[in-house]
Amino acid sequence: MRPLLCEIRLNRLRENYHTLKQLHGGKLLAVIKADAYGHGAVRCAQALDGIADGFAVAMLEEALLLRENGIRKPIVLLEGVFDADEYAQVEQWDLWPVIHHQAQLESFLAHSWQSPRTVWLKMDSGMHRAGFFPHNYAAAYTALQQSPHVAEIIKMSHFACADETDRAMTELQTETFDLACEGLAGAESLANSAAILDYPPSHRDWGRAGLALYGISPFGGNDARLKPVMRLSTRVFAERVLQPHEPVGYGATFYTKRSSRIGLIACGYGDGYPRHAGTDTPIAADGERTRIVGRVSMDMMTVELKHGGIGNEIELFGDTVHVNEISAAAGTLAYEIVCNIKRAQRIYSE
Repeated sequence: MRPLLCEIRLNRLRENYHTLKQLHGGKLLAVIKADAYGHGAVRCAQALDGIADGFAVAMLEEALLLRENGIRKPIVLLEGVFDADEYAQVEQWDLWPVIHHQAQLESFLAHSWQSPRTVWLKMDSGMHRAGFFPHNYAAAYTALQQSPHVAEIIKMSHFACADETDRAMTELQTETFDLACEGLAGAESLANSAAILDYPPSHRDWGRAGLALYGISPFGGNDARLKPVMRLSTRVFAERVLQPHEPVGYGATFYTKRSSRIGLIACGYGDGYPRHAGTDTPIAADGERTRIVGRVSMDMMTVELKHGGIGNEIELFGDTVHVNEISAAAGTLAYEIVCNIKRAQRIYSE
């Protein structure tokens, strides 16, 4: 069997949740949209079900998958509904919808609800992607507040630049949110992963832990407070020794500078590893850091070996090599890498 393994350490997932909840101080949603950022939504939700205050997903289909697999904690639909008919399933499966534009608001108020519902009302505080503009927010809030179909309104917004060291935009969004919410009672939610880690003024009633929940810092690098949940590994299945000035791989983009032991490993861009992670991208061979040489192919890639050979374990990312190092080398985001991993044997461990 092809030796590409994707290990998901569920104990680390729980530890990260506890860490982030302690940092935030309030209630905390575990964001498990996009199949828990590639980690497996059902297994991750089941691992957190006993400790999480609730979960957040992007859409109805993701929420139904969790409900059908025994998850009973609150589930927030971050994108709300896409069609008014979906509100029937929102009620059937006891979900908490986000309302972020006028059509969603009107269809919510028009629906024949059997029992009052908790609603998350989103403000566009400056990101200009989704949400009511600040000057329209109080009117939307009041419309919901006056409806007998609403049990609770949780006010929310989303930061555009919380993962940047310059806090000007984040501070502006916080100020905009607070001014627009003045006089509007109820719980609030502002902090995403980056804000939970680094911006205490955003720590309101509910936090929303996404990337950091999986042990990945949204600021890049390695945050010692977080433990990587996913570990991707494979093995060397062929090797050769090349003399100086020999090319390796497609396009002959890499030439050896000395006598070199080159290992061939089972992983490539067809497995979700980034194609643009070229020569000098770090990997670890039996725990010792080394590097990729040449281009990443669809099903395999070549690495420089310092010792050993066929059968050596190669950590592509996990503990010795952090996924943020791979994303930096490939000019992409850690989000994209972990979400794209496929064709690997998935192993869940405690």
